[in-house]
Parts: sequence; C-alpha cells; structure tokens
Amino acid sequence: MNAPLKVGVVGAGIGASHIEAYQSLGERFSVQALCDIDGERAKKAAGEFGIGKVVGDFEELLRLDLDIVDICTPSALHFSQARRALLAGFHVVVEKPFASSLAEADALAELERKSGKRLSPIFQYRFSNGIAQLLHLKERGLVGKTFAATVETHWRRLPAYYDNPWRGRWATELGGCLTTHAIHNHDILTTILGPAASVYAKAVTRVNPIETEDCAAVVLEMADGSLVTLSVTLGCEEEISRLRFCFDGLTVESNHSPYNPGTTPWRFIAADPVRQQAIDAAVAEAPQSPERNAGQFIRLHKALTEGAPLPVSIADARQSLELLTAAYHSARTGTAVHLPLGRDHPLYGGWLMPETKEAV
Repeated sequence: MNAPLKVGVVGAGIGASHIEAYQSLGERFSVQALCDIDGERAKKAAGEFGIGKVVGDFEELLRLDLDIVDICTPSALHFSQARRALLAGFHVVVEKPFASSLAEADALAELERKSGKRLSPIFQYRFSNGIAQLLHLKERGLVGKTFAATVETHWRRLPAYYDNPWRGRWATELGGCLTTHAIHNHDILTTILGPAASVYAKAVTRVNPIETEDCAAVVLEMADGSLVTLSVTLGCEEEISRLRFCFDGLTVESNHSPYNPGTTPWRFIAADPVRQQAIDAAVAEAPQSPERNAGQFIRLHKALTEGAPLPVSIADARQSLELLTAAYHSARTGTAVHLPLGRDHPLYGGWLMPETKEAV
C-alpha cells in the first residue's frame, strides 16, 4: 500500500467524526493536524485522537506538509476555504453545503480543473448498505418504473441548539432545515431516482424564533415523470428520517433512524411471492462496505491513489445545490421552478435573502 495520505482537519466540532472515520481506515490516512479557532477545544480533540499538531489559523494549516485539507467549519466559510486550499495545492474535502450558490460551485469546478487537485464535498449518507441494496437491485434490472416517493425529515431542534451564534442565520448558516438538515435525505433521493424536472415549495419559520426556515413542504416532478413529496420540520418530538419509493412491482422503505436512514434494514416489498424471492436473493448478494464518512473516505483514497472516480464530485453535489436553489426560489415566488437552472436564473448567484448578501 502507498504511504498514508496526510490530512489536516479544519474544525473540531463535526470534524471529530471525520477524524474517527479516517482513523478507522487503517494505513490509508494519517491525520497530521487539527485547526480550530477555539484552542482549548482543539487541544482536547487532538489529545483524544492522538493528533500531534494543533493550529489556530487556517493560513498556518496551509503551510503544513499535507495532502488533504478537510473543511468542517461553519457553512459560510466553506467556499472561501475550499478555494484557498485548492489554490494552495491541496486536495479538498468539504462539508455541506460546499458553496452558497451555483455560481460558486461552478467557480470551484473550474478551479479544480486548473489546479489538478480534486475536491470531494461531503455527502456521507449516500454510503450506507440499505442504499447499496436498492442500487444493486436497479443494476440487476429488478426495479420497475417509479410511480411516486416520499421523503420525511422530521427532527427536533430546541432553542439551545441556536445558542451557537452562527446557527439559524442566513449570513452564516446559509439556510435552515432545507440547507442544513434535510439536504442529506434529499441527496439520497436524487442519488436513487436521478434529477428533478420541476420544484414547487413552501417554507416557513414556525418552531423557533430564527431567521431561516424550519418547516418546508416540497413537491417534485422527477425527470422520469414520477412524483415526489418532501416533508421537513424541526419540530417533531419523535425524530425520524424515512424514504419510501413506490416502483412498479416493488415498494421500498428505508429504516427510520433520523441520522442514518441509509443503513440496513430496509424493507423490500414485492408484488408477488416469486418476485419477492428474486428480490430477497438479490438483496442478499448486494456488496457491503464501510458506511457514512468511512464509506466516502475509503473511496476517496482509491480516487486519489488509483485515479478512480471521486465518491462525490462537485457535479454530484451541485445537483443538490440546484434543487435547493429551486426550492427557495419557488417558496419566495409561489411558482413552480423548472430544472435545470441556467446562468441567467435570478438565484444563480445565490439563494441568500437579499438583505443578508452583503453580510456574507
């Protein structure tokens, strides 16, 4: 095996789960440094994970001998830090949302091309074995046309969650439940069904006194003609995530774990016993692999050392940003929005509320 890829993680909050994933993958990665503006938090995390180098400044991190810069900072910093890391000659891993507009996404794609480095946005929910089972059935030709689907992201966020000053604000979190919470489940949907063709959305703030939305209802017409409803709230006392797909001859339902709906068990309900037997046999043979961040990072290692496709590319993650942009535009205008969105779309340059754009 090649020498481990040297990683510097920026942000000791959600970054801790990234570090755990890197360290679970044996000799593929070595987390060399941790950067956080909160020195005490950084030192504590570095001690827990055995990381030798702690820095408090992003530019100082970029002067270290690293292969990958992994960005886990507040949302509004993602684009600028990812851009700076590419320019400095590093591969980049960056948490969602990796940009605050389609224009920024396209700018990063162009910079990635010119730099010769690679950028992989985080969508770790994709890498779960229940999703792998359904995708395996599709590859085997055992899934008929899609009729309809539903995605529920019903979570709970109490006022204490917003004590962190960057949460709940357009300028720093870049959005509410559609941007920060449900984006993973909606990415699972499009990973399985492909892109949406039109979006009609309503978004409101009802649960907490914040700037951004915390409830949303969205209707999608997918490119294949199927219909999908998305239901999102941060006011559910029993947290669940649930994805349900109605195909011709097969209904599929995820587990209900709020933060890990992609893992097994999933339910695969066929139209008749003969078909059920074939479905069950195919599900049993579906490949199993590490899940979530570890699942993304093991594929990232193969991409960077063997030239394999990235587990999540800018183009992959841009699809989620396009859906998000369309949903915000629909909610504000009361009209259906048709995809794809061109460079002339009013929100191509960003979905932030106009009064917050200057603050970003």
